[in-house]
Amino acid sequence: MSSWIRQASQAACLLAFLGTAVNAVAQIKIGQTAGFSGPVAAGVKEVGDGAKLYIDSVNKAGGVAGQQIELIALDDKFEPTLAAENAKKLIDQGVVALFLTRGTPHTQAVMPLLLQYKVPLIAPSTGAMALHQPVHPWLFNVRATYQREAERAIRHLSLIGIDRIALVQVDDSFGADAATGALAGFTAVSKHPVVHEKFDRNKPDMAPVIPKVIKADAQAVLFIGSGNMVADGVKLLRSAGSRAQVVTLSNNASAGFVKSLGDNARGTVVSQVFPYERSLSAPIVKDAIDQAHAAGINEVTPAMLEGYTAAKVLVEGLRRAAPNITRERLRSALESFKRVDLGGLELSYSPTDHSGLDYADLSIVGEDGRFKR
Repeated sequence: MSSWIRQASQAACLLAFLGTAVNAVAQIKIGQTAGFSGPVAAGVKEVGDGAKLYIDSVNKAGGVAGQQIELIALDDKFEPTLAAENAKKLIDQGVVALFLTRGTPHTQAVMPLLLQYKVPLIAPSTGAMALHQPVHPWLFNVRATYQREAERAIRHLSLIGIDRIALVQVDDSFGADAATGALAGFTAVSKHPVVHEKFDRNKPDMAPVIPKVIKADAQAVLFIGSGNMVADGVKLLRSAGSRAQVVTLSNNASAGFVKSLGDNARGTVVSQVFPYERSLSAPIVKDAIDQAHAAGINEVTPAMLEGYTAAKVLVEGLRRAAPNITRERLRSALESFKRVDLGGLELSYSPTDHSGLDYADLSIVGEDGRFKR
C-alpha cells in the first residue's frame, strides 16, 4: 500500500473514531424551572429525585442513541414571573424540551413561550384543566386533572356519610380550577359547601379563614393550596379544637408535606394520581423501587413516582425522535404514542389529545407518617 493511501486510511479511521467519541458524550439538554426554594420546595425536590432516578439509569445504560440526557434545573422560587424568565433562559441555552414545571400560574406564564419558540413542555407538575383544554400544541400532560381529584374527594366524603364539608382554596388560577372540580362533586351528590373561603397566594393568612370553618361546624375541610399554606391552616384548625377530616390534593403528595404537618399529619387524606408507591404488583412501581434501592434511597414517595413516570414519558419521546432529535421531531414523536405501556399504566397522545393519564385515587397518612391506601 502506498504511503499516501495508508495515511488517508489512518486519517479516515481517526475521524470515524472522533465522530463516535463525540456522539457518545453529546448531550440532550432538557430544561426545568420549578420552586426549588419557597413553599413547594419539598415536593419539587421529591419529584425531581424521582425523575433523576430514571434519567440516571438511562444515562448509565448508554443514554438515548448514544447521547446523555442533561437536566438543567433553575429555581423560580415558586414565582410565575421568574418561571417565565427561567424558561426563556433555558430555551436560549438550546434545550430540546422543558420538563416538570411546577404550579398552575407558573406553567401558564411559560405557555406563550412554547408557541413562540416551538419547544415542547412535557409533564408539567400541575393538573390544571387549562393545560388540557383547549389542547396546546406544544404541551404534553402526564398526570390527571385537579378537577378530577377534587370531585372524587367530595364524592368519597359524601359516600362515607360526611355532609358538612368546608372548601378552602388559594385565590389563584390553581385554586379556582380545583374548586371547579370540587363544586362539581358537591352538585353530583346534591350538596353545597358549608363555607367556601379563599386566601391570598402571595400573603397567605389562615387566621381569618379558620374561625369561619369552626363556626360552620364542618365535619371535613378540603384544602386547596401549596403544602406550607395547608399545613398552617391545619395547625390553626387543630388549635381551635376541630377534629374535622382534612383532605387535600396530590400537589401535596410528598413526604415533605407530611413532615410539615408534624403531629397533625395522621389521618390526613391526600388524593393521588399515580399507583400506590409500595405496590410491587405495578411494574412501574417495582422498577422505581429497584432504582431507588440501587441509588441508596430507602423508599419511593408519591411525588417521586410522579417524577419517575414523567421521565419515562420524556425518554420514550426522545427515543422515538432519535437519532437527530429536534424540538419538532420530539413533538411529533410524542403525538405518535398509542397506548404506550409505562409499566402497568398506558398513555396515549394525538394531535387532538395531550391529556395523558386519567388515574385518580385517595390515600391517608398513617401513624408512621406514610401514605396508605
